Amino acid sequence: MKRRNFIKKTIAGLLGTGLLSGIYSWQIEPFWLEFVQKRMPINNLPTNLIGKKLMQLSDLHIGDRFDYTYIINSFKKAQKLNPDFVVYTGDFVSYDSKKQLKQLEEVLKHAVKGNIATVAILGNHDYGKNWTEASVANTITALLEQAGITVLRNTQKEFNGLNIIGLDDYWGLNFNPKPIMQQHDSKKANLVLCHNPDVCDLDIWNNYKGWILSGHTHGGQVKPPFLPAPILPVKNKRYSAGKIDLKDGRTLYINRALGHLWQVRFNVRPEITLFKLTNTTHE
Repeated sequence: MKRRNFIKKTIAGLLGTGLLSGIYSWQIEPFWLEFVQKRMPINNLPTNLIGKKLMQLSDLHIGDRFDYTYIINSFKKAQKLNPDFVVYTGDFVSYDSKKQLKQLEEVLKHAVKGNIATVAILGNHDYGKNWTEASVANTITALLEQAGITVLRNTQKEFNGLNIIGLDDYWGLNFNPKPIMQQHDSKKANLVLCHNPDVCDLDIWNNYKGWILSGHTHGGQVKPPFLPAPILPVKNKRYSAGKIDLKDGRTLYINRALGHLWQVRFNVRPEITLFKLTNTTHE
């Protein structure tokens, strides 16, 4: 009888733990936003930009898969940090229909803006179903521009001495990074935005030395403690989340995403990253 009672209690405990873990992963962690603060030393950064704040937001995934008022509320929290630069590194929607374009338009009324510049690139989901709909990407680009956000699609633009290079998405229809990377001036203070970190392993960089800000992976969204995330949408499984020294003068940072492809997270909280700019000579 004692053994039977022990087994019953053990099973009940396991079921209770599983239920609580499920509720936590579904209703709590997906909305438990973390503001991650990092230093960003940049070669040739002008003195007027030392100490300025650059905020990265990534993978909003506006759509019907979770309540996107969470994104609007997160924007309001982020605005209080008064960033000088804001960069969005792709996947603004989880596209199922034109409804998502209206939803994005609503969310962009509350977009976080930088005091100096607000810049974006596109992700694979911004190219519609199966990443094949150029019209969806063009409409999202237009909505972003109307909201005061500069969209870089294999182009670069300088803002108060910081030159931002934006690559279009690796899986999209407009991926063509070589020409713009051939044009990059190593004497400038440069920063590259690139949605999919797998691009770091391609032969397109033309001896670029500096930071690359990416998203795409969501950190796997579910990560067992002390183990790697089991599901990552990249070939290079080293590219999960956070800061990675590529050992060739490039530093990759992968944001864990603000939104979710599906409303479940475990041990991978949603993230907004705030970088403090500094010149490498001051490090």
